[in-house]
Amino acid sequence: MPGDETLTRGTLRTPRAAAIAGILFSVLLIAIIALLRMSVPADPTESGAWLSTNAKTVVLALNLVPFAGIAFLWFIGVLRDRLGRREDRFFATVFFGSGLLFLAMLFAAAAIIGALVIAFAAAPAALVDSPTFHFARAVAFIIANVYAIKMAAVFMISTSTVAMSTRFTPRWIAILGYALAGILLLGSSAMTWSILVLPAWVLLVSIHILVDNLRRPATPVAQMGEGLGDSRDARVAERSRLGSDG
Repeated sequence: MPGDETLTRGTLRTPRAAAIAGILFSVLLIAIIALLRMSVPADPTESGAWLSTNAKTVVLALNLVPFAGIAFLWFIGVLRDRLGRREDRFFATVFFGSGLLFLAMLFAAAAIIGALVIAFAAAPAALVDSPTFHFARAVAFIIANVYAIKMAAVFMISTSTVAMSTRFTPRWIAILGYALAGILLLGSSAMTWSILVLPAWVLLVSIHILVDNLRRPATPVAQMGEGLGDSRDARVAERSRLGSDG
């Protein structure tokens, strides 16, 4: 029914949906990074000994990656829908594009690491410390720690710019986003845990949106449904009256 569709879209547009998706993404990505950092050495030239000792932990982290990606896409989609016509087209495009590129690179790096785990299970002796392993390990490292992090910085800059113009978050959160993005752009190569900056900042933004939404009085969905029903009944009665007059 048209009324039900309107109610559903209204529910999906609420800030609470974006906040919950952002919190879920942040928690999942922080857990993924922590599991991988504890299991896989930060040095991309390592021999691959972790494949025989920490493969199960790595597989657990890799299985969480798709769910983090889904939550991040939901966060982007609901946030863009909430901004509506207020968003600047240029920064909205950069915001959307950088988010998608970050996810694509995250998935690509995860797929390469997953391929190493599968290849090790098939031929352990042939893979450890082999040229193939070192090549795949270096590719995954560069994708995740160079290109994906840079896209995360661009996402934070564009989101902070949109936040400054639309005021969907306080000014200090946007300024903090600029500062943290600058750290990612200039110093990510020297800090192995720098990728945690993105989920931490998204978590901050999401918590603010959720708290701000809970503080504001919301229009009950039932009242919205009654209003839509009354409007339809009034239109039907008006048509009946005009038909009888004719």
